[in-house]
Amino acid sequence: MSLQSPSRLLELAGQSLLRNQLLPIFTLDQLPREVFPLMFMEAFSMRHFEALKLMVQAWPFVRLPLGSLMKTPHLETLQAVLRGLDTLLAQKVRLRRWKLRVLDLRDVDESFWAIWSGVKVLSCSPEAMSKRQTVEDCPRMGEHQPLKVFIDLCLKESTLDECLSCLCRWIHYRRGLVHLCCSKVQNYSMPSSSFRNLLKRIYPDSIQELKVRRKCCLNKTGKFAPYLSQMSNLRKLLLAFGYGCELYVSGQQQFAPDLDSPFLCLYYPQMLYIRKISNIKEHLEHLLRCLRNSFVTFTFCNAYLADQDMECLSQYPSLSRLKELHLIHIPMWTTNLEPLGVLLEKVAATLEILMLKDCQIQDSQLRVLLPALSRCSQLTTFYFHGNETSTNALKDLLHHTGGLSKLGLELYPAPLESLDNRGHVNWEILAPIRAELMRTLREVRQPKRIFFGPVPCPSCGSWPSENVDFHLCS
Repeated sequence: MSLQSPSRLLELAGQSLLRNQLLPIFTLDQLPREVFPLMFMEAFSMRHFEALKLMVQAWPFVRLPLGSLMKTPHLETLQAVLRGLDTLLAQKVRLRRWKLRVLDLRDVDESFWAIWSGVKVLSCSPEAMSKRQTVEDCPRMGEHQPLKVFIDLCLKESTLDECLSCLCRWIHYRRGLVHLCCSKVQNYSMPSSSFRNLLKRIYPDSIQELKVRRKCCLNKTGKFAPYLSQMSNLRKLLLAFGYGCELYVSGQQQFAPDLDSPFLCLYYPQMLYIRKISNIKEHLEHLLRCLRNSFVTFTFCNAYLADQDMECLSQYPSLSRLKELHLIHIPMWTTNLEPLGVLLEKVAATLEILMLKDCQIQDSQLRVLLPALSRCSQLTTFYFHGNETSTNALKDLLHHTGGLSKLGLELYPAPLESLDNRGHVNWEILAPIRAELMRTLREVRQPKRIFFGPVPCPSCGSWPSENVDFHLCS
């Protein structure tokens, strides 16, 4: 008998059992495992809920991928499956044939149902495929491990839908027997108190990515600390305060509450992203102090950095091994950039991407940064467009990048001399200036991808090409 194509006789026999409602548990125990997926799909399509309940009890695979079969949540189907699981969970001694360890309600991987129905979507056998998926989802599950229920959580309403409410109630009364597992949890609308109650239901080790977008005060973020401290596998954290205001942290992390801080104590982070947090200047120093270990990416955009904030950036050890520094849409034309130069000196041996975009940096400020910039030997990408610099200042900048042999992408602003009184580029003036800047650069090193002027080009929409870009728009 081919596992790819179960015999027609078995298929017809299974259909007959379903249609005549002759499906006691002892009958299922005698059926070959190859016929179960076909019978389950038939019972599912016929809404034969009693049959679904019985087949769950005798399911001969470790994993039941119900979510990829039930594209739209269906309460009665879910309840039938949960009733079948209840019968299994109530048994003090597990039956020899009981193999089910994972109920997967995520809409992922239709291969299981497709291959058992005869559609050749994989080169491996159904048995090998089932084992592979199971190992990925629940490694090393012992005989008495809790049943795991996998779901995706994207909360766009203030309350749970009826299926999710049913599932959460069911899991609540079976604590210790069932783990609700969610690798990604997103909350857009649920009130904070209700969301924290939901987090109590989720097995914390399963959460790898957590996004919370709520219009709330920055000081309320500490309320999540007790829950976050239990999420040992969390890799990404996004907390959004108000509309468009975000604090984003990613990496391998451990969290601990800090009762004196609106932030969390973050261990082993890799990325910090701050956007449009209006009162960040009141908290930046405290936030950096809570970042206990160095992280590799720091992004700060659409906000304001005062002189004391710049001092913070240059002082804290958490920024001492940066690979990426992004400062975007931050007005700096009155800011003292000497501390930024100190930071660049500290990270010169590790920094690979430097983005100083639309920061209104003036000639005198740029010259403060050049000595440190020239030592950033690992730099591969440098964005400097959107600043207010002259041709001479850009020439000086290009001379200082002569030793940066790894630079592969460079974006520079159109010099002030090429702008009209409205700040728009005069392309006829820019063309000879750009050629002069390229000659200056080639005196010290050979560029790879480079662009002078607005990006993308407002006339043709061009971005830097794989080769040196000399395009000229009329």
